Amino acid sequence: MNPLLSDIPLQLETERLILRAPLQTGDEEIVHQAIRDSFCELKAWLSLFQELPTVEETEILLKNAHINFLKRESFRYLIFDKGGGKDFIGTTSLHGIDWDIPKCETGYWINTKYSGNGYMTEAVKELANFGLNHLAFKRIEIRCESRNFKSQFIPEKLGFEFEGTLRNEALSADGSKLTDTCIYSKVN
Repeated sequence: MNPLLSDIPLQLETERLILRAPLQTGDEEIVHQAIRDSFCELKAWLSLFQELPTVEETEILLKNAHINFLKRESFRYLIFDKGGGKDFIGTTSLHGIDWDIPKCETGYWINTKYSGNGYMTEAVKELANFGLNHLAFKRIEIRCESRNFKSQFIPEKLGFEFEGTLRNEALSADGSKLTDTCIYSKVN
């Protein structure tokens, strides 16, 4: 089946969270504020956030994410607290999709003020289950820098299998040195 015909919901729910595609007016403001609030942590791990983006640049990122969602190239969801109404927690995505296998990678970042509450673990669990069960992906990977212990905790907690460490595999977020990448996976 052509991936464009795949039925992909614009919203997923867990016990505490709503995961929804970034397409509503005002999303750029709340995401931009979360990036500002979490900039030091994001800058350490993500090359995308070496400079604080403007609101307009954040809007472009979200619009491109929506375009990629529609093209079935990646599925980024914004994470909100169900009980708190508009509390934006972070993002998680299925990306690097290879529909021939089919497989993908999962990525995520959290607004620092919500870290340590299990929200991201809950969101990634829901998205991985969606990928494995609804989309019938045969493999979902999580890759993270070997020094990013908070990020590694999520696949370990969710029962992803640690497959190994790729040494000198990537550049650090700031591009200043080589880093090692840990690979975790779940297979169907």
